[in-house]
Amino acid sequence: MFGNGDMGEMMANLQKMQGAAEESKKKLETIEVQGKSPDGKIRFVMNGNRKLKEVTFVDESILSLENKEEIEDLLVIAFNRALEDAEHVNESEMKNSASGLFPGM
Repeated sequence: MFGNGDMGEMMANLQKMQGAAEESKKKLETIEVQGKSPDGKIRFVMNGNRKLKEVTFVDESILSLENKEEIEDLLVIAFNRALEDAEHVNESEMKNSASGLFPGM
């Protein structure tokens, strides 16, 4: 079905793809994104591989809130914002990596 040349070329392309994916993962480790709560009092920092690096209470007055649900809501919002940004960065980097191997993608 495949000639020897075609199979060898396919294997070489697969190795290039694997190498490009590894390089992208390494690059994404160095990219950081932030997500903040609407009031700016909580901040999450993630890398481009969507790994949580830091949680910061920018304004520690939030810790004195008596409403546990409000704190939880702010944490969820800030985390989800960071996650969305990390996903966009990750997707963009992977597309850039693939476009280098497959022009026209």
